[in-house]
Amino acid sequence: MKRIFLIAALICSSIIVLQSCSPKTTSGAPAVKRSGVTGNWVLNNITFDGIPDIAVKSFLGESSYKCFIGSTWNLTNSGNGSYSLPSSATCAAKTQTIFWSVNAADGTFQFKKLYEGDKAKNVTEGYRLMLAAADDVNMTIKSPIEYGNKTAYIVMNFSKAAK
Repeated sequence: MKRIFLIAALICSSIIVLQSCSPKTTSGAPAVKRSGVTGNWVLNNITFDGIPDIAVKSFLGESSYKCFIGSTWNLTNSGNGSYSLPSSATCAAKTQTIFWSVNAADGTFQFKKLYEGDKAKNVTEGYRLMLAAADDVNMTIKSPIEYGNKTAYIVMNFSKAAK
C-alpha cells in the first residue's frame, strides 16, 4: 500500500515538474515593444482602409496627408524624437519635434508635438495611433478616424532607414 502511494506521489511530482517547464502560450499577436519602434524610419506610403483618400482633408495637423509621404522619423529610446517632412510642390519642408511612447498593453503609438520652450509633461494634446506591426525592417501604424458611422483607418507604412 505504501508503495502505491509512493508511486502515485512520484507520478504527480513528475507531472507538476514537467508542466512547469512547458512553454507558455499566449493568444493573439505578440505585443510590439518600444525597442521595436526605436530608430530612424522613412514613411514610404499611406493607404486607406474604409475611406476614400479624397475624404481626408488634413492629417496629423498638416494640410495634407501627402506631405508625410517620404518623411523621416527619428525615434530615440528616451522618447524624444522628430519627423521631417520633405519639400514638394504643395508642402513646405518642416521638422517637428515630438515626444513619443508605445503602450504595449493596448498596442498604441502615441506622440505629442513639442514647440520651442515646451516640456512634454505640460503638453496635454497629442495623437494616439494603432501600432499594427513593427520589426527590424518595417513598421505599420494606423490612424483611426470616423467615416460614415464606422471606424476607418489611414495606414502609414514605414521602412527602417539605412544607417
